[in-house]
Amino acid sequence: MAVFLQNFKVSLAWGREKHYTVDPRFTISSQCDQLLWKRDPTKDPHHRTMADMATLPNHNSPMKTMINNQVVKPGDDKSWKSQIVLPPRDRRKRTSDVTDTKGNEFEDFCLKRDLLMGIFEKGWERPSPIQEASIPVALSGRDILARAKNGTGKTGAYSIPLLEQIDTTQDHIQAMVIVPTRELALQTSHICNELAKHIGVKVMVTTGGTNLKDDIMRIYETVHAVIATPGRILDLMEKKVAIMDKCRMLVLDEADKLLSQDFKGMLDRVISYLPPERQILLYSATFPLTVEQFMQKHLRSPYEINLMDELTLKGVTQYYAFVKERQKVHCLNTLFSKLQINQSIIFCNSTQRVELLAKKITDLGYSCYYIHAKMAQAHRNRVFHDFRAGLCRNLVCSDLFTRGIDIQAVNVVINFDFPKMAETYLHRIGRSGRFGHLGIAINLITFDDRFALHRIEQELGTEIKPIPKVIDPALYVAEHHYEDDDEGNISK
Repeated sequence: MAVFLQNFKVSLAWGREKHYTVDPRFTISSQCDQLLWKRDPTKDPHHRTMADMATLPNHNSPMKTMINNQVVKPGDDKSWKSQIVLPPRDRRKRTSDVTDTKGNEFEDFCLKRDLLMGIFEKGWERPSPIQEASIPVALSGRDILARAKNGTGKTGAYSIPLLEQIDTTQDHIQAMVIVPTRELALQTSHICNELAKHIGVKVMVTTGGTNLKDDIMRIYETVHAVIATPGRILDLMEKKVAIMDKCRMLVLDEADKLLSQDFKGMLDRVISYLPPERQILLYSATFPLTVEQFMQKHLRSPYEINLMDELTLKGVTQYYAFVKERQKVHCLNTLFSKLQINQSIIFCNSTQRVELLAKKITDLGYSCYYIHAKMAQAHRNRVFHDFRAGLCRNLVCSDLFTRGIDIQAVNVVINFDFPKMAETYLHRIGRSGRFGHLGIAINLITFDDRFALHRIEQELGTEIKPIPKVIDPALYVAEHHYEDDDEGNISK
């Protein structure tokens, strides 16, 4: 019997209108601007796949159906949700950087149920704005150029669709995430492994500074996704150890740094090993001209997401203290004694000053670690792990730690040395106020820094205020901004 098709127009969640040809044997309902598909068995007892649904990787994943405008969940919803072990809820209030969403839920994205379990067990209850805008587009297979503030959930925005699209029955590398620093690679792989613990996706991390032979042995085992720094993964590719001819998704996190002079030409060589039919996702808070050149060369009609209505985080209050160079340590000691620091990150402009300052802080009687790029990798890993675990209150570091590092307990960032570039400043202060929480950034400004201070204020369109005698704890201390228990938790 001939099937009569009807055309209609729907508005997708990512703000574009497309025409779909729909078989009347299927019914469609809209919930939170997402397309929810439900096959009508009374009109066709045989299974038939729709062309537009072919891009969605998991047709058996849990979907919301609508009957009489009511959401009807499958009968075993309660049973699978009862198996979820939820972490303690983070009751700190969040700013609109992460709460200003359209109201979508993770279940609206038609994700695998086992992946949803990993998401909820991570403590993510609802998608943040960048996740809400990015996940459905990434699942459609389209290239993405996404710009969003530090600490608003970019890792989840690409890791969820990446894990959703991996076929665990295939024993080859299907997706790759490239990040600029080793610490960020470790952090990203940890998040992916937590999300994927119920779906069987094998995630491998490979970075410079580690034993190459160990990486070669691990990559010969089953690996579905690779999290890597550019130099190491390129080395493995050129040695024909990492076979990427079936890797159809490439994610570049902190894309502006990856496309800088530090990694000149590396990404072009990496992409040359990928298949022609591939999906490339770029995420960053800042996009210089190098990103546009790369986009024109390698991306195919990318979907652009820009959530940067302003550059700095709403939850981070910025201050400066005008001091002489020889007064900086004394000023830092005063800040330690007066501020209610949960954890702090203190930035210096050179590795030598990092070590000197860490020694002085220790001599003052405060717990302090330091980390910089010239340290042995094993030592860097230990410092990173212990500071994340809360074993130390203060961390002195170079700009190694400005990119993507997520330590929720950090509520104070101090620029012991003021940076020269607005981009560096933006990434530094983004280490506090993560996920819409509150934090403060304090800048120690010398006479020579005064012009850089004014220029960075102008470039970022932000205000850095003179430090008051007393800083209101409500601006950065968690106990002063808890929310009611019935308010939701945005994904991180």
